[in-house]
Amino acid sequence: MKDVTSLNRKSDWSDVRVCVVGFGVAGFAMTDALLQMDAKVTVIDGGTRERHEDKVQLLEVLGAEFIFENDEELPAGIDLVVVSPGIKPNAPIIVATRNAGLPLWGELELAWRLRDLDTAPPWIAITGTNGKTTTTRMVESIVATQFGDQRIRVACNLDTPICEVVMDPSDIDIVVVEIGAPHLPYVTSMSPLVSVCLNLAPDHLDYFASFEDYAKAKGKIFNNTVIAAIFNEQDEATLHMVEQADVVEGCRAISFTLGIPMKSMVGLVDDILVDRAFLQERATSALPIIELGELPSNAPHNVQNALAAIAVTRAIGIDPAVIKEGLMKWQGSPHRIAKVTVINDITYVDDSKATNTHAAFTAIRAFESVVWIAGGQAKGQDFDELVLQCSGRLRGVILLGTDQEVIAAALQRHAPHIPVHRVHNTDVSAMDEVVLEATNLAQPGDTVLLAPGCASYDMFRDFAHRGDTFANSVRRLEQQ
Repeated sequence: MKDVTSLNRKSDWSDVRVCVVGFGVAGFAMTDALLQMDAKVTVIDGGTRERHEDKVQLLEVLGAEFIFENDEELPAGIDLVVVSPGIKPNAPIIVATRNAGLPLWGELELAWRLRDLDTAPPWIAITGTNGKTTTTRMVESIVATQFGDQRIRVACNLDTPICEVVMDPSDIDIVVVEIGAPHLPYVTSMSPLVSVCLNLAPDHLDYFASFEDYAKAKGKIFNNTVIAAIFNEQDEATLHMVEQADVVEGCRAISFTLGIPMKSMVGLVDDILVDRAFLQERATSALPIIELGELPSNAPHNVQNALAAIAVTRAIGIDPAVIKEGLMKWQGSPHRIAKVTVINDITYVDDSKATNTHAAFTAIRAFESVVWIAGGQAKGQDFDELVLQCSGRLRGVILLGTDQEVIAAALQRHAPHIPVHRVHNTDVSAMDEVVLEATNLAQPGDTVLLAPGCASYDMFRDFAHRGDTFANSVRRLEQQ
């Protein structure tokens, strides 16, 4: 077995035997990148070859070998295992890798090592149970305003795999990396210029062995941060992450808050988002950035996201006027508390991206009176606290999907007076019934809110498919 400890872009990879586990989007990008480095690559995947035939044929021509329908046994003679983010930390292949004493990297670790050391742009790393996509897009809008659209790349949890970004020879000024918890267990050497964790709440409990393991993975975002480790003043768990992180000497801990900020914070003063972290006179004054009314959305969760984006971009020296312009140009992402339409004074809102209880709680709290559409794959969560906190806002509840019983039981325990309709059809067409029943429960002035609190894969391709299906059902109702 070869020593891979110091492998990087300038190393000779020609005799390194790498096993890539999982052949999804990230797996393809990792395999392609390793082949470009002349590594000897074997890909294993529990699915069928037919599912990936075109990509398999392309990479076989370049020298990759494939083993399908078996992702539990390591091939012989491997020097390094690189795992896709969809593979759970307790999966048999991960256990086998650790038992064999083999080095184990994830997508982020591989990408960090494959950067061109002479020209590599710095990384901004963004995570959080909720809000990371919105914050990433806000940061992207601000940085693009400063440098231009062609000088920034956004990667990882969003459209482009990070390995694809680092192998791109284009001149780039900065990389913004949205990072979900499944990307983080195998990170060791990544050193972002700025890192941020927006919040922490139970999620991915079907992926990690415990909430503590999930939190530990999230905390890795701060390790080796160079300039600023940014946390949520109103989420104590994120402070603990920063306190426990091994950052680069001189890195500052910066927080954001919806309240009045102290020194080394960004926050709100008289409905103005201000900076008290990155100005010389921070002991006695605050620097105005943007007024609440100038944000495209000033819902509390988006104000928090904007404050985090301000902290990130002020940390890298972007002028307040540019930050303001970038935030004003930002457009909210689809399926994130997005209004579909209003019918007979009933507002229909798509928050299909609310795939955990924390996100669903945030969405429900944004409205006074809600008919809540919930259900799907619960991922090991319970809904008791959400029901206790939100029951006063619920006009009624429509349940769909595999784990609706978990939500129904919480409602029965804590809010038995709330009308509940359960939809047992598991076909995509069930959404028409869901929307109709929600409309029947709603009264003028109410919001029919799709905020499932669950993953979507039991009935839909992904959360976007679920949200689109909801919006289409609403529009069909509107045309009747």
